[in-house]
Amino acid sequence: MALPLFGGWWPALGAGDATAFDDRTVVSLARALAARPYAPPDARLPASLADSSYDQYRDFRFRPEHALWGDDDGRFQARFFHRGFLFRERVDLHVVENSQARALRFSTDDFDYSPNPAPQLDDIGFAGFRLHGPLNRPGVQDEICAFLGASYFRAVAQGLGYGLSARGLALGSGDPEPEEFPVFRAFWLHRPAVDAETIIIDALLDGPSVAGAYRFVIAPGQDTVFDVDARLFPRVDIANAGIAPLTSMFHFDAGDRVGIDDYRPAVHDSDGLAMLTGTGEQVWRALRNPQALQHSGFQDRDPRGFGLMQRKRAFGDFQDAEAGYERRPGAWVEPLADWGAGEVHLVEIPTADEYHDNIVAFWRPATALHAGRESRWRYRLHWSGGHVWLPRLATVTATRIGAVPKTQSGARLFVIDLDGGAALDEAALPTVEAAASAGLLRHPVVHRRPDGGWRVGFELEPQDAAVVELRMRLLHDGAAFSETWLYRWTP
Repeated sequence: MALPLFGGWWPALGAGDATAFDDRTVVSLARALAARPYAPPDARLPASLADSSYDQYRDFRFRPEHALWGDDDGRFQARFFHRGFLFRERVDLHVVENSQARALRFSTDDFDYSPNPAPQLDDIGFAGFRLHGPLNRPGVQDEICAFLGASYFRAVAQGLGYGLSARGLALGSGDPEPEEFPVFRAFWLHRPAVDAETIIIDALLDGPSVAGAYRFVIAPGQDTVFDVDARLFPRVDIANAGIAPLTSMFHFDAGDRVGIDDYRPAVHDSDGLAMLTGTGEQVWRALRNPQALQHSGFQDRDPRGFGLMQRKRAFGDFQDAEAGYERRPGAWVEPLADWGAGEVHLVEIPTADEYHDNIVAFWRPATALHAGRESRWRYRLHWSGGHVWLPRLATVTATRIGAVPKTQSGARLFVIDLDGGAALDEAALPTVEAAASAGLLRHPVVHRRPDGGWRVGFELEPQDAAVVELRMRLLHDGAAFSETWLYRWTP
């Protein structure tokens, strides 16, 4: 499908004009864009917007009564983000209806700038958009998801608030060279039928190394689910691609309180990396806020899923009435095709506060993405308060670490709580299988907790080790009774 390229990528449209649109349109745009030299998106702004502070930017409020589809009887509405502050790049938005795409034009009439007067602005485009719908109560337009900044997006599920983010693509996260941040340059919002329970969003990705076409089919609910179809067209060979990346924050918890002077017992958007491997092993890797940047790669073939999850769900777990960390969703990536060989890659970055994301997880394929060759990735992204993989297995709910009393050896005491699993006779106990890559692991024990569930304890004497990889699971009658717990200890 040949398309006239204007400004490098899309036909020039006047107000009210429309152009033909089908399932091949954005794919053709991405393929054509990748064949051209990269040109960054327009980031020019009047000084009043380019120099705006966070507080000033918050005063650029979209008027809800001007929402796209706000006059319809359907479930979905779209509202738009203003450019300014950190969000300088122009994002072009379109609406698709009856196989026709029409550009959405920016107007200051759609925004409330009070207490300041509305600025005099031309069509500067948008910074992004958010979708609203009756998520928690009939007739109430709750925010469902938002696409804002580079290729970032995030979503909520019933009863939850915003927390971690997803991205279209990660390139070089945590690597010594500067990370590349491809951006969604344009979106096409498909007008849903009045009774539709899903909405389709197409997006055009672009960056120095790659262009891409994305389709999101979004279904809000108890779990909000995105079906993602990502078609990438590299300009150069890419050896460090991060597919289905997730970005979160982990500041501290009972397993990592070194140097913490805070009344709260924990502060994090996610407390673990969950994995269901291609061989069917369910794994929980407890997160850390390390002293130095850390990379971990979990080799696999055709993974069944991975995600950054928040398992603590009680106010008492955090004691933060404002942040509400117990209401932060987890995000679970479920491949919808065989992904071949590669690794779930985890990056943990030191942070001194709760305001900067420091955790990244993604799939890194074993082979590079080659220039001029399409690479396609299909997956289902679940935004959820909890996710059940193998119900017969007990799952980790807490990791606690402290000094071993009355010892001068530097030994550490690990206490891991698990809940669920298959029912056992009151007299029966699972057995502990535990191992350490270095140092001395001793005295593994398991017992029932008074409030239900299981508690595992063991001691680790690191000796001279700078890094110790720990692994533990519960067995019963020789079979796995729990998921596998992993932890990286460093001094």
